[in-house]
Amino acid sequence: MADHMTLAKQLGALGQIADIMLDQRLLALRVANTARTDTQNKLAALDVAATWQDCSLQSSARAEMLYQSWADARRKELNLNLARQTVTKMQAEEAARLAFSRQTALQKLQAHKRGK
Repeated sequence: MADHMTLAKQLGALGQIADIMLDQRLLALRVANTARTDTQNKLAALDVAATWQDCSLQSSARAEMLYQSWADARRKELNLNLARQTVTKMQAEEAARLAFSRQTALQKLQAHKRGK
């Protein structure tokens, strides 16, 4: 009987740790998704057509060329960042899946032990 109580307490403690780990992994996944979405929004914002109506034709053309040059450099930087964030998101998804699996396995084990 004492062994059973000890095992139940140990499983309960492991269950609490698994819950905390899952919460932590899900938070990391939300943070990774938010960062990635922010970068995607920044990339999309670069595609907005600028209007240079208040300028002369020559000034408008020059402003457009300068903007496109800057936007191209910014796109390269953002795309590299997006690639890194995608990897981070994928790793966070895998860690969350693993934490969820552990939590589920412990819950099933606890339920099985209670049923005995």
